Amino acid sequence: MTYLNKHLQKRIDEKLKQLQGLRPLPPASVAKLKEQFAMEMTYNSNAIEGNKLTLKETFLVINEGLTIKGKSLEDHLEAKDHYDALNYLYELVEHDKKHTFSEALIRELQKMIIREIDPKTAGIYRNGNVIITGSKHTPPEAYEVPILMHQAVAWVRKNNGKLHPIELAAILHHKLVYIHPFFDGNGRVARLVMNIMLMQSGYPLVVILKNDRKKYYQTLEKADKGDLLPFVSFIAQAVERSLNIYLKTLMPGRSASGEYFPLSVISKQTPYSEKYLNLLAGQGKIEAHKEGRNWVTTLDALNRYIENKQRKKKK
Repeated sequence: MTYLNKHLQKRIDEKLKQLQGLRPLPPASVAKLKEQFAMEMTYNSNAIEGNKLTLKETFLVINEGLTIKGKSLEDHLEAKDHYDALNYLYELVEHDKKHTFSEALIRELQKMIIREIDPKTAGIYRNGNVIITGSKHTPPEAYEVPILMHQAVAWVRKNNGKLHPIELAAILHHKLVYIHPFFDGNGRVARLVMNIMLMQSGYPLVVILKNDRKKYYQTLEKADKGDLLPFVSFIAQAVERSLNIYLKTLMPGRSASGEYFPLSVISKQTPYSEKYLNLLAGQGKIEAHKEGRNWVTTLDALNRYIENKQRKKKK
């Protein structure tokens, strides 16, 4: 079964090919992008779980070693630990692109994420049942966790190469949060593990934005009920965002897609309202990504959508 929209997949595949065609990439530019994405992911991934540090404060805690007044010690430790785990991930992918995916790797990432917050449970599967506040999903019984994790790893090995890398990574992400194998750090671990899958296939680091937290959880809930398509599409749009940023940085003024503008600007040059364009962007029907809270797209992308729509009407 295919879980990824064909048009979205085609766009992403073309952009990945475009990025790979630029290799070898300029070391200085890549280093800057990696640092930007690492900081952005550390902030957003922790913020989704309730961390109160802002993006700027996260930068100051990690790079300057500052203590932010009014923010908890746990917030500070989470930022440092997540950043260290992310650097470990980068090194892992760069030095061993075919690293064997395993339960040991998952446990190691979780251990790094919470080692200073809860060292007693770091790297250890939970031995008790849990309830996820605000979620309709009740994770499996504790005694089922080792079996389910073994099955999840076996599923990856069986489907690696059969599914599109984005499908594989997104579905694995869902499996991990569904199993909820640890007392703490499950979401952050799932997002890191997802990125291992994607980066091994040549994609840049993918960030789930805090601003998309509501949609993130909504699509995960649909996946809990067996509908994986919305969540895979959500992850695919995050992948496309990373590719757009990389191509925009590495090919200034030469992007095949044209210049990106906010939907409020684009709508004035098209027959569509900003609200309708926002709907199209959210559904992945037009090539768009978020910069801050706002969607941005290009006139070329919208013209392609209009042409495809007219082509379908003629059939």
